[in-house]
Amino acid sequence: MSGKYIVRQPIRDHEGSTIGYEILYHGANQAFSSDSSTSSAEFAAANTIYNFLTDNSPKVLKGTLNFMTFTTMLLMKKTPRLFDKNDLVIQIDDAVIIHPLSMHLVRQYAKEGYRVAVNDFQFTPRYLALLDDIHFIKINAKNASEVTIRNTVEIAHSMNIKCIVTHVDDPHAYQRAVALGADGLEGSYVADKLTTRAHSSAYIQSNFFQLMVAVTKDEPNVEEIEQLIAADASLTYGLLKMVNSAYFALRHRATTITQAIMTLGLGQLKQWIYLLSASNAENEVDPGSEEFLKRSFMRANFCSELMNYAKDMPISKSEGYLMGMFSTLNYLIDAPLEEILAEVPVADEIKSALLRREGRCGKLYELVLSYESADWERITALAEELGIPDNMMTSVYFICMENVNTLWEQLTNPYPRQGEPVEAETPETRSDQS
Repeated sequence: MSGKYIVRQPIRDHEGSTIGYEILYHGANQAFSSDSSTSSAEFAAANTIYNFLTDNSPKVLKGTLNFMTFTTMLLMKKTPRLFDKNDLVIQIDDAVIIHPLSMHLVRQYAKEGYRVAVNDFQFTPRYLALLDDIHFIKINAKNASEVTIRNTVEIAHSMNIKCIVTHVDDPHAYQRAVALGADGLEGSYVADKLTTRAHSSAYIQSNFFQLMVAVTKDEPNVEEIEQLIAADASLTYGLLKMVNSAYFALRHRATTITQAIMTLGLGQLKQWIYLLSASNAENEVDPGSEEFLKRSFMRANFCSELMNYAKDMPISKSEGYLMGMFSTLNYLIDAPLEEILAEVPVADEIKSALLRREGRCGKLYELVLSYESADWERITALAEELGIPDNMMTSVYFICMENVNTLWEQLTNPYPRQGEPVEAETPETRSDQS
């Protein structure tokens, strides 16, 4: 029996910046779709998703623009009000547009300041009545011709309505949507698309500032230092590569961040951080690379947490974390993943999983990728094969998302930059500006 899953997929502009996230739901008769066979089934589905969002949306869906499709029943249950109007775009399908009560509710939400998107928009009379309340039009790249997309985009832009092309799953669809002036793009290719690759020191600047503060304290907290390094794939890679170089001539290779820190010692760790900070002082991480840094941390957390449930795994939980973290290194470092992995001492099972998706580690990695791409059937099959209860997947995913969002906020907004107003001066900010 298929489980109940909720996943976020990014919507990006042509420069790689994330506009928002589509919230996709599967299970309980697909509460976010319009194909429930009976009103009672839809009511049960609406209850399921309403209860889940009541528990989770304030924690993990706050502060980003969330595109979510609502059925008539979910609109009647006032589900949109679980979200701040600045965080939600109410998406509606054709079944909602032809329902008189639904249309009344949509207009009411629009008056309250909620934004509205229409899936698979068509310039037909029943859609035209909504134009004053629409903020986004979504066009399916698989179903619409080039002429249709071009005309829709031109008319929408003349009315100050933005267009998002969905199902952008290959380079041709991506290039076509960009050329036709789409404001946003969504699909499997978009999720993995980077406009440029970062160089080997593509770490988060504010993260380095926090590291420098942490290592220069009178009594450095090793656990805090470890957590800051663990939040950045490039940092983790650079640390393990350096510690296992010929310079240290280790009898046993360091395979975890903790081992690497203990081998290096706080004195040399401090020098390493200073050198990296100076070498990258003038560089900025482009929006696409930043998104991949976030994704690497999300995968690391997801793999690590799923290790609590997966059966007969040949690696430890901390190794599961590294597997997820290193899965995006070929986007962050301009080199093939096989070449990168050859330079760090990760388990062979992890290398086989990341390069060829082999073994049980490969199945765990594929499960995480399937969840990202909302491949519902594959999620269920892989979870069953690994012995992971499918009713745990979504709760684990949301826990990881909350952890990532919390940490990311700390990393990207730790202290004001020089020259910016400071509400409450701290010893750290005084030290930074001295």
